[in-house]
Amino acid sequence: MINIALFGPPGAGKGTQSAFLIEKYDLFYISTGDLLRKELAEETKLGLEAKSIIAAGKLVSDEIIVQILEKTIKENSQASGFLFDGFPRTYIQAYILEGLMIKLHTSLNCLISIEVPEDESVSRLLNRGLTSGRSDDNELVIRNRLKEYEEKTLPVLNYYKEKGNYIAIDGHQEVEEVTTQIEDIINQELSKKLMNVVIFGYPGCGRGSQGIELSRKYGLEYISTGRMLEEEIEAKTELGKRITEIYENGELVPDEIVVPLILQKIKNSKTVKGFIFKGFPRTLVQSYILDGILKKHNSTISKIIDIQVGTLELISRLDQRSKTSHCKPYDTSTEKIVRRLKEHEEKTIPVLDKYKEIHDVAIVNGEAPFDVVFERLADEIEKGFKNLR
Repeated sequence: MINIALFGPPGAGKGTQSAFLIEKYDLFYISTGDLLRKELAEETKLGLEAKSIIAAGKLVSDEIIVQILEKTIKENSQASGFLFDGFPRTYIQAYILEGLMIKLHTSLNCLISIEVPEDESVSRLLNRGLTSGRSDDNELVIRNRLKEYEEKTLPVLNYYKEKGNYIAIDGHQEVEEVTTQIEDIINQELSKKLMNVVIFGYPGCGRGSQGIELSRKYGLEYISTGRMLEEEIEAKTELGKRITEIYENGELVPDEIVVPLILQKIKNSKTVKGFIFKGFPRTLVQSYILDGILKKHNSTISKIIDIQVGTLELISRLDQRSKTSHCKPYDTSTEKIVRRLKEHEEKTIPVLDKYKEIHDVAIVNGEAPFDVVFERLADEIEKGFKNLR
């Protein structure tokens, strides 16, 4: 998802550029004026509240505006992103938008300001007035509108300049050149986004082998907490000895061991397109930890996949694995297998339920040949990449 605020004085050409952005990047257009008029026309609860305020000769409060914005964004969550036209209009609204984006687990990528000299804006609007028939397209009104725009917008622009995500474009150029520069900006923002996938599923569902192949196909870093812990065991480190004892008791390895290993893995991965997480998060606490880790890197979870396999098939697969070199410590007896499956159900299923409240969780049937399941998973990853754009 990409979220852009587009600014520019009257006559800068925002309408033309907005139309391009909406079509090119499948963005949902947000104009608070349009949204408010829609609420009024439909006589919604917020619309009726706003109507009474307007009837009293007052301005609609930010309290109502932010509720309308949140409602609109939630109702159009399938969009690839949002284009805010002329919002936020005050630095207070800039803080409001920041808080709203955090609540909705996203952020404003940047504010693009199409900058045009005052005389150029006046000239363009006067020319428009020759055919538009608009009474406000006269020089006195135009200059007053430009003055009001500058006075109200300057604090907002300074807010985003300080945040470092303000980008100015010379609007005095040809329309096509302005469009090209905006396209370059958005493509650059899109390239910063990481594709972060979390694969869920009971032990034995095939998460590991599928995750490795997916990471190779899409240039993602495969982060398997199980594999990292096994490397400590194989290296016969002190940490590895502790992990072995935990495994033999059929317990989960504590976060104090797992998290530093994940942080180091991410730190060492400089040029990847994203990450595939297998075996983490396994608990509700770990789900919050992962959110925090990704937030630290200005990223979020992009895709959640749940590979589903029947219980009897899982037990059969784990029993067969126990007779191979890929045997895990918890594969060595039916008792341990059942205990591990039960522990997964008790601790990890609530994590999946939590994510279902805030993400679209893709369900993939894992009871099929490897290649068939892989294609199903690859299809979900492809969808995830499209949603980044």
